[in-house]
Amino acid sequence: MRLTLRIWRQAAGDEKGRLRTYQVDDASEDMSFLELIDVLNETLILRGEEPVAFDHDCREGICGACSMVIDGVPHGPEKATTTCQLHLRSFSDGDTITVEPFRAGGFPVVKDLVVDRSAFDRIIAAGGYITAPTGAAPDAHAILVPKAAADRSFAAANCIGCGACVAACPNGSASLFLGAKITHLGELPQGQPERDERVVKMVAAHDENGFGGCTNTGACTEVCPKEIPLDVISQLNHDYLAARRRSK
Repeated sequence: MRLTLRIWRQAAGDEKGRLRTYQVDDASEDMSFLELIDVLNETLILRGEEPVAFDHDCREGICGACSMVIDGVPHGPEKATTTCQLHLRSFSDGDTITVEPFRAGGFPVVKDLVVDRSAFDRIIAAGGYITAPTGAAPDAHAILVPKAAADRSFAAANCIGCGACVAACPNGSASLFLGAKITHLGELPQGQPERDERVVKMVAAHDENGFGGCTNTGACTEVCPKEIPLDVISQLNHDYLAARRRSK
């Protein structure tokens, strides 16, 4: 396959960036998109040029690090797929593909396609945990959890924190990510003691880190590689309002 890549190049966060055009003549439809960037970088290095900086880790759709906007869509055209799981058979020979970083106030560009997603870590640190005593692990059946609650908790816990929801949202909101974390813990008995404190602190951290408000466009769920449902945002809003009411 011969592909033309228009890739965003930006030397540093405080410098101006621009799209640069590259051509890859020997791509295979069996390559993942990250392998395509690897092939391009090998060519650039042999030419003595600066390789394209991009983020990755597991390359198995688990870590959420491979944050790229491909032809205007976070993670590319395939549903429920991360960039590392996107293969070139989703494109055609001769295609021109535009590759950009995630763009949002909460995700400043570091270099080229790399953005700083540490704001998500700060949101989690604000309250995305439960207080648990140390010591031996409790028996698995010591705390009973209704199956419906367990299923919903597991579904929300599928969120890998990639940030595609933020990149797709016209407001740059992280409400789907935040709602997933709130729902994941809020459905479990272990999450109840800190439920009110958790949601108030995490919403405050969300706003402090430059993310916008949710206006329910649904763009977030369309690009989520783990298909987190939109109703976790309803759960987030419900818990936040209830916590505020009880604090008065």
